[in-house]
Amino acid sequence: MGKGGSISESVIKKILLSYTYVAIWIFLSFTVIVYNKYILDKKMYNWPFPISLTMIHMSFCATLAFLLIKVFKFVEPVSMSREMYLKSVVPIGALYSLSLWLSNSAYIYLSVSFIQMLKALMPVAVYSIGVLFKKEGFKSETMANMLSISVGVAIAAYGEARFDSWGVILQLGAVAFEATRLVMIQILLASKGITLNPITSLYYVAPCCLVFLFVPWIFVELPVLRESSSMHFDFVIFGTNSLCAFALNLAVFLLVGKTSALTMNVAGVVKDWLLIAFSWSVIKDTVTPVNLFGYGLAFLGVAYYNHSKLQALKAKEAQKKAQQADEEAGRLLEEREGENVGKRSESQN
Repeated sequence: MGKGGSISESVIKKILLSYTYVAIWIFLSFTVIVYNKYILDKKMYNWPFPISLTMIHMSFCATLAFLLIKVFKFVEPVSMSREMYLKSVVPIGALYSLSLWLSNSAYIYLSVSFIQMLKALMPVAVYSIGVLFKKEGFKSETMANMLSISVGVAIAAYGEARFDSWGVILQLGAVAFEATRLVMIQILLASKGITLNPITSLYYVAPCCLVFLFVPWIFVELPVLRESSSMHFDFVIFGTNSLCAFALNLAVFLLVGKTSALTMNVAGVVKDWLLIAFSWSVIKDTVTPVNLFGYGLAFLGVAYYNHSKLQALKAKEAQKKAQQADEEAGRLLEEREGENVGKRSESQN
């Protein structure tokens, strides 16, 4: 087989792998969301303790990551000083713990479908915080796009049959903290050349999250758990739920690492539509025409934003290749000029 055929095969293999990573992430994300809703909802499993559930997840993830790195030596830990850990990982861990706490809390008050609609605001939050921290440039066109997404979500909220103000505040808070975390990863880790694989990420971040969650847990949920009969630990339910959460954490880092954050954003839109359909058909959540119209508008805004990001990445890649070609041409020209000078010197001698 010729060179062209081998390139074609490698491209096909890369595409198939990308779709596989996307499918795994969608399946695990779907499973964790529905499973968390099942545990936390008072009409289902009726265990409405989101901080406790998040702490169980983090304990499980931290333990597995520790065993894989320190005991089984599956991967090598990243070399990181105490100062780097305190200045970079701790703030990210704090934001992650708050994001998980609030997002899990929202399942108690809101339907799965409406939560996915509110999550459409993530690009708005990421862009706004990126502009605030000067990681993104302010563009009127992009801001108009963000406004269209916000209007769509507002219409979806207006048509929500089970609207709960406190639940909306919790979910919007989760979106804000998660968006800030994503920007902080760029500022505190990526800009310093620190890359963490899935297991080392959990090894460093999960214990940090656990510490930050422990303080509110003592004051908010521990007294209630002591007074109720819900203190028992169902190993099957919480064990399988934590395993799904651990697998999802791995899938997130694998998807972004092997493809891109943009691919994850696009896959997230597909997952949201699947969850809305599942919420309506299986869980029997009420999804109104106004809900769908508003989310459809937000969806178009998100799709346009992702398209713009893709075009910008392509333009940047093309510019990079053109620059490399210019440098290569310049280098060859210098070499030829050097050869010509050498030949002239020889002829003169």
